[in-house]
Amino acid sequence: MSNNILEKYPEYEATIGIEVHVQLNTKSKIFCCCPNQVNKKPNHNVCPICAGYPGVLPVLNKEVVNNAILIGLATHSDIASESTFARKHYFYPDLPKNYQITQDDKPICKDGSVTILDEKGEKKTIRLTRIHMEEDAGKNIHSPKTNESFVDLNRTGTPLLEVVTYPDISTAEEARSYLKALRNIVLHLGIGTANMEDGAFRADTNISVRKKGESKLGTRTELKNINSFKFIVDATNYEIERQINVLKQGEKVSQETRSWDTKKKVTSVMRSKEEAADYRYFQEPDLPILEISQSWIDTIKKEIPELPEQKFERLTKTCCLSAYEAQILIDDRELAAYFDEAHTHYQSDNLINWILRNLISYLKELKQDNSELEISSCKIQPKQLAELVQLIDKGTINTKVAQEIFEEIAQTGKNPSDIVKEKGLEQIDSKEELEKIATTIISQNPKQVEAYKAGNERLFGFFIGQAMKASQGKANPKKLNELFKKHLDK
Repeated sequence: MSNNILEKYPEYEATIGIEVHVQLNTKSKIFCCCPNQVNKKPNHNVCPICAGYPGVLPVLNKEVVNNAILIGLATHSDIASESTFARKHYFYPDLPKNYQITQDDKPICKDGSVTILDEKGEKKTIRLTRIHMEEDAGKNIHSPKTNESFVDLNRTGTPLLEVVTYPDISTAEEARSYLKALRNIVLHLGIGTANMEDGAFRADTNISVRKKGESKLGTRTELKNINSFKFIVDATNYEIERQINVLKQGEKVSQETRSWDTKKKVTSVMRSKEEAADYRYFQEPDLPILEISQSWIDTIKKEIPELPEQKFERLTKTCCLSAYEAQILIDDRELAAYFDEAHTHYQSDNLINWILRNLISYLKELKQDNSELEISSCKIQPKQLAELVQLIDKGTINTKVAQEIFEEIAQTGKNPSDIVKEKGLEQIDSKEELEKIATTIISQNPKQVEAYKAGNERLFGFFIGQAMKASQGKANPKKLNELFKKHLDK
């Protein structure tokens, strides 16, 4: 079933742009030495600088700049040789200075791009207008019981990168693909956790609709505070359909900010944005012009790991994975590393099947008991899984026995070949031995033989099952099939 609501309205099209705030995982905040970490004690990671005391001077964290250059290079952006910071003025309880230090007309990165796969599986380029550095605000905590509000400044000064697209996105699914692609870049670079639920990867989606053929963009609304990919798809589709219905009724779409209600599955107005806010930007007088040399950029370039787009090409072309299989690995760095290591020990088309089917299922079962469990804690090491698959491919064991061995490795951490030797689990390949098993089963079940020959072909599975039971699961299933066909189809 398609997630594209526009299929119901073929005469309309949507235009979507997205602004993402990426929270960086530097050791300290962007303009002071306070630890950049989550602290459950309110107002604990705070100093005079991030608390906005008069007369204090911010000092730029160089690691934030390094991270900005990294993501700029990873998104094919132009890195500015000179960029500046500005004061963005607005009045809110969680912003003690009453202005935010951000970048305005001279951001550190411009004109980048992120490649996604659209709904047809074809590549599409989403252009970036800019990436800039800024500080985060604090957090308001509202008490529903006492109707009081409290301000926690722990988050104030947390370093952010804001990544802004052109309105190149056309559907809710493309929005999800873009956000996943950008999130994977952040994770592969190691510059942030990109955890949406924790607010470390926050997306504001700007949506407008218009009739096809119109040159003027429609009035846009902004969706804020959506913390999962599924909710972004649901909210975007709802908002597209809402705007289309407004236009079909001859009314005008209002420019406003809306939130998504996950229970009612509707968007609702947060505030009107009929006029652009006057933030009274001016250059931050306490921070010098930031000059970035080519040698600085070249040094950072050496730190760039294999990026998702490059990994996708390698996995699909060199490792011969399907686009679906490759994307699963790209979305999970630890799983991708597991596959890569296993693949160095043994190369087989069967390897990815065991990882995506058996290993993932096993890990999901374990995580029900321990949500903190990581793949690195699993006793089934990449080399052992590769060895298990090799034993299957060589015909040493069959798939049924392999399942039992997999479970024992998971419990004990033993090597597959050792388990096979200890328990005598080698597959029975001898034609004479298998023929003896097959003829014995046939002679012991004359009624079933008669029914099969009368046309009840489903009984063929009965004979295979009896033979596997007689051989304790060690018989070669392929050869058994051939032998039973030979004897039963006479």
